[in-house]
Amino acid sequence: MPFKVQVGPPQIAIHQAMTVLVTEPDGQVGFPSDRGLYYFDTRMISAWSVYANGAAWDLLSGGAVTHDTARIYLTNQGFLTEDGPVMQQTLGFVLARFLDGGLHEDLDIVNYGQAAVRFNLEISVRADFADLFDVKAKRTIRRGRIHTAWSDAHQTLRTTYQNQDFHRGLTVTASGGGAAYANGRLSFEVSLPPGGAWHCCLLYDLTDGKRRDLAPRICAHEAHNRKPWQETVLKLQTSNEEYYRFFRQAIDDMAALRLPIEVAGRIVFMPAAGLPWFMAPFGRDSLIVSLQTTLVYPDFALGTLDVLGHWQATERDDYRDAEPGKIMHELRYGELAHFKLIPHTPYYGTADATPLYLITLHAAWRATGDRSLLAKHLPNLEAALLWIDQYGDRDGDMLQEYATRSPVGYENMAWKDSGDSMRYPDGTPVRGPKALCELQGYVYDAWLRTAEIFDHMGQPDRSAALRAKAARLFEVFNDKFWDEDSGFYAFMLDGEKRRVMSVASNPGHLLWSGIVPPDRAGRVVARLLAPDMNGGWGIRTLSSEHPAYNPYSYQNGSVWPHDNSLIALGFKRYGFFLETARIAREISEAASHFLLNQLPELYAGIARDRVNFPVQYRGANVPQAWAAGSCFALLQAMLGIDPDAPNDRLYVDPWLPDWLPDIILSDLRLGRHHFDIRFYRDGEQTAFTVLRGDPARVQHRSAVRAGELLRGTSTMMAGPILSTA
Repeated sequence: MPFKVQVGPPQIAIHQAMTVLVTEPDGQVGFPSDRGLYYFDTRMISAWSVYANGAAWDLLSGGAVTHDTARIYLTNQGFLTEDGPVMQQTLGFVLARFLDGGLHEDLDIVNYGQAAVRFNLEISVRADFADLFDVKAKRTIRRGRIHTAWSDAHQTLRTTYQNQDFHRGLTVTASGGGAAYANGRLSFEVSLPPGGAWHCCLLYDLTDGKRRDLAPRICAHEAHNRKPWQETVLKLQTSNEEYYRFFRQAIDDMAALRLPIEVAGRIVFMPAAGLPWFMAPFGRDSLIVSLQTTLVYPDFALGTLDVLGHWQATERDDYRDAEPGKIMHELRYGELAHFKLIPHTPYYGTADATPLYLITLHAAWRATGDRSLLAKHLPNLEAALLWIDQYGDRDGDMLQEYATRSPVGYENMAWKDSGDSMRYPDGTPVRGPKALCELQGYVYDAWLRTAEIFDHMGQPDRSAALRAKAARLFEVFNDKFWDEDSGFYAFMLDGEKRRVMSVASNPGHLLWSGIVPPDRAGRVVARLLAPDMNGGWGIRTLSSEHPAYNPYSYQNGSVWPHDNSLIALGFKRYGFFLETARIAREISEAASHFLLNQLPELYAGIARDRVNFPVQYRGANVPQAWAAGSCFALLQAMLGIDPDAPNDRLYVDPWLPDWLPDIILSDLRLGRHHFDIRFYRDGEQTAFTVLRGDPARVQHRSAVRAGELLRGTSTMMAGPILSTA
């Protein structure tokens, strides 16, 4: 059993939708800290502590049981009462919590001593109603007024916050136990004979002034009777226990990160980016996760398309970096966003979300076969195409460039969005506008996928025009970005259209997009797998030979699982089966070293040896959606799965390594069809058997070569791989 790495500080985090609770391991919320109960980007509880006659409780064990329930076992310190002393560890205290809209809290105390006890259980609850951005920045700014009222008759403590038309409210109701409120504390008189038990529920109802989310009225232990979402999605069996645990945890993580959003009067689900700070609608993150999870749960893509299409920009707004047709980056709901003190209303500072939207639309259609999906999102598609031409290409040279127009905008607008992630080979910051290499690949891919959509919709002129543009971009890109001496692509072109030849992971996305000529693919693969780029735990974001390399940085030498998964899909697309399996193995083995086999957002890019293990990046999100989604994308890469639901076909091109000799996929959806398929090694080859579903609809098809795309002989995949007919 490998050493297990815990990511982040010791804490318990549970959540449901946009309600997030982060506590100390003992269930308490210390102040000042960044912990608390958050609701639509506002901290509703900033301090929570519990005492027995003023004495603290000691933690035994505690943790999240599921993504929305937690259980903490405490015992008492020794304390005095008017009836005499209570010996330590004679009281058992179980604190159970369940989130579903609001928060349900169960308080259960058992007297294991041989004498009766009588004491006051006191719970201190404070609310600062701080905006999430203020909490993260460690700012304390009170903009409005807080009012608290206790009703003894209704056993309710109501605390409200008002700043002009911005409102938040918290109502705590004691159900049982006979509460009193004084001196900022709820107090219960607990009297227990030997072996006696005491139970009380605290219900935390939340409101933003318009909606009210009530706490569950059932206790936490009853919540486990619900049918888990995990039963409705793709399932995997394999003799490789490591990959099975990786898959199971990834499924659990995606269950945790489902975000219900109301669009046009109905609730849809899209994947949130990560816990605890990114439980909000995102553009790039949710689109990439939707692509990664197409085989597992195609409904994520449907919900993401709905939400992002609803918020697609219709006018230029430089403060928010918005332009007509552009897909948003991030939407927030807190006080700062409400008063437009931050641009996240939503903020559009992303250059890649718009082509990724087109790629995801095509992928969702190929996975579901739903033609109405195309008609529904045709206006979004048309607007996105116009944005790519008119705003994405800032100077008319066929290439995508970005630069913020906002005084508070992001310096970098691709997935490597940290301010220090774009460096010249000498380590100095790149001057923009920046034409990142992968942006060109995304647009190339988006144009070809959209051409297939227009073919299906009976518009051959539109599809021909897009293929012609893709062919032109293919030539322009490979002329301007390829460096023959190094056998690699430029990281980007800077503001003066000079190649930036820093060796980074970004060119791996070009293989995923298919913009690399076949005769160059092998050199790109080899460069990405060289020791300075691949340390053994996956491909680094930046070469270890670069002056800016730091394995413990955010994006200058760390390893990101989602980055590796897209690169692996590119490897498979060009027929590099061994290299695909190598990346899958390294990421899977890294996952096995983390607690629960749960991949964090990123980890340090240190070189692997016989005695070390993956090292956490401080501040990494876990669970994190596209880290979890990497498991599914790596699986898709190894199996070469290509849904073609419009034609009732599922294409596969499996190659399993010896460390993963067998896989059974169950409940694999293809439009209205469901399949169970067994993949297994047969000598040096990989075979498959359809166990459920029509075998005639599952066909073998080999990996494509990029030149065929330009000749128009390929059909495009619903997922990131593309294949020939």
